[in-house]
Amino acid sequence: MVHASRILKGLAAGAALAAAVAVTVPVAAQLQPPVSVPGIDRPVVVVTGEINGTMNWTNNFVYVLRGAVFVNEGATLNIQAGTLIAGEAGSVGTLIVLRGGKLNAIGTRTQPIVFTSDQPVGQRARGDWGGIILNGKAPLNIPGGEGVGEAQTGIYGGTDPNDSSGTMRYVRLEFAGTEFSPDNELNGIAFQGVGRGGSYEYLQVHMNRDDAFEWFGGTADIKYAIASNAGDDSFDWTFGWTGRAQFLVVHKRGDDGDWSIEADNNEFNNNLLPRSNPQIYNFTSCGDPDTNEGVEGFRAVLFRRGTAVTFRNFLIAGSRTLGMQIDGAATLDQVNTGVTQIGAGVIWGAATPLHASVQPFVANGRFPSLRTGVDGGLSPQCYVHEAPNFQPTSVATLAGGQLAPIQPPNDGFFETVTFIGAVPPAPQDDWTTGWTAYPQQ
Repeated sequence: MVHASRILKGLAAGAALAAAVAVTVPVAAQLQPPVSVPGIDRPVVVVTGEINGTMNWTNNFVYVLRGAVFVNEGATLNIQAGTLIAGEAGSVGTLIVLRGGKLNAIGTRTQPIVFTSDQPVGQRARGDWGGIILNGKAPLNIPGGEGVGEAQTGIYGGTDPNDSSGTMRYVRLEFAGTEFSPDNELNGIAFQGVGRGGSYEYLQVHMNRDDAFEWFGGTADIKYAIASNAGDDSFDWTFGWTGRAQFLVVHKRGDDGDWSIEADNNEFNNNLLPRSNPQIYNFTSCGDPDTNEGVEGFRAVLFRRGTAVTFRNFLIAGSRTLGMQIDGAATLDQVNTGVTQIGAGVIWGAATPLHASVQPFVANGRFPSLRTGVDGGLSPQCYVHEAPNFQPTSVATLAGGQLAPIQPPNDGFFETVTFIGAVPPAPQDDWTTGWTAYPQQ
């Protein structure tokens, strides 16, 4: 199979062999005739415009996203395991699923689906192409119940919490997040009003220019996800996200990046409903404790602007300046009323592990089993950019003091755990291996 590192230097030129297609032509015209390109062992197919009906992408081709490619309402795009998709840099290739459309990108551990840049190895960078945007019909707290995606990537929101935008499994996305204008970049995967009827697990967003994963309201759940080397926040939510998440990993690179988690309810009215209130169990964040690449990515977790949250079983290491902060009266109200629940975690390697806003709740027991000043047991390999290892070591998996995890609800989504952090200790299986990659360029 073609590895992303073998995307040819002239892919954009090869794609130019096919003429651009207007976005209103029938679905059958959206796949340009395959062309042979030196250096690629499969024919290259350029994709433009709109997808209607059902379209199947198979792993015997390489697909190039030219410009914004829309999966329309009522349409389904199925992508086979092992398929390689390249976003064309010159045209800001982007995949956008509109409300009522579905993306079923179902890879396997040995044959992940890879979305990457069309640029050659050594010249790839954050922001080479757009990313993936999913628009759904689940509730938001934007007045009127609907929003418009960043960079005009679709209307989203509605009244159906069980809406489905499809399934993504074993998908890796690299070097995306194009900047359309100053401070207006695309996220790696944007869940815009996406409902819980879909399934999202084993996803990696690597070297994205803006946030790796962001939820704009909705009820979508996620499990087994890695945000690596993001240029802004790793996991971000706003506008009333109420989904569930388990086994989330953050890996930072000090040349760029901000918070591991940046969490809002609604920045314009912090108390709008439905309030952001996700349940998150088993989280690991590996900062960049040295300054070889730069001094960014120095903060870990920020809950602000009225969000509530359940945040359990976490290991937060190497965020040099700050571990956890709760900002704003509306956000603190969620703690004081018992809606927000935080506990069973270790924060170390930060000058200030707990902001003054958090310290009283640890002291009075509101946030149980939250420890600082002890090593949570992650290997130094956690910080290696090209080949990180997120498995904690030996007894230190229990934070050196037999720190037991808090069990999540038995609701059919969450898994019972015997460890804190996102990845179990050896010899248990490291779910992050076999389908991920960490190229720096």
